[in-house]
Amino acid sequence: MIDRLAGRRGVLAVLGFLGVAGRAAAAIPTPEQTAGPFYPPPNQRPQDTDWDLVKVEGRVREAGGEVMHLSGKVIGRNGAPLAEALVEIWQCDANGRYHHVGDRSSDRPLDEAFQGYGAIRTDAEGRYRFRTIRPVPYPGRTPHIHARVVPPDGRELITQIYLEDHPLNRKDWIFRSLGARAQSAATVDPERREDGDLQARFDFVV
Repeated sequence: MIDRLAGRRGVLAVLGFLGVAGRAAAAIPTPEQTAGPFYPPPNQRPQDTDWDLVKVEGRVREAGGEVMHLSGKVIGRNGAPLAEALVEIWQCDANGRYHHVGDRSSDRPLDEAFQGYGAIRTDAEGRYRFRTIRPVPYPGRTPHIHARVVPPDGRELITQIYLEDHPLNRKDWIFRSLGARAQSAATVDPERREDGDLQARFDFVV
């Protein structure tokens, strides 16, 4: 009887250890990255700043590019979800242009149907979601999405989200400046949905 109890306690101890280890592995801190020169200050943001960057209020046409649904959670390093965290994303349009006065790439037309910036607050489970486009490259940079996360306690995380195994990652000095572990924590691998759109999950660990 004692042997059985000891064996059971051993199994429970192992399971408990694996649970803690798994939670710790899932809570690799999201690497901090530069905001870049095109973060839109409040006076340069569109009137429509919701979670759907593909559809701009008042415009009939949707943005060009491949639609991608980006979702996930904001969690602390202990694995706990963070509610009411502000999540902002901004990226260039399908033509490689940012909706920012500082982007003077006149050789690439601006897609007026792309919102360029979106913001949302996480729900009670720490969840967020955006409908945007699969990021595209522009001269000098591999595809990426900029993000800024501000939990209720005021901590700020600025990072960039990359596409896993994109060939231009090897040439991008900002991406290459990350170690292998941080690179893994900063990438997504989009999957195809039944409706033809892409979907990708990215958890912010702050």
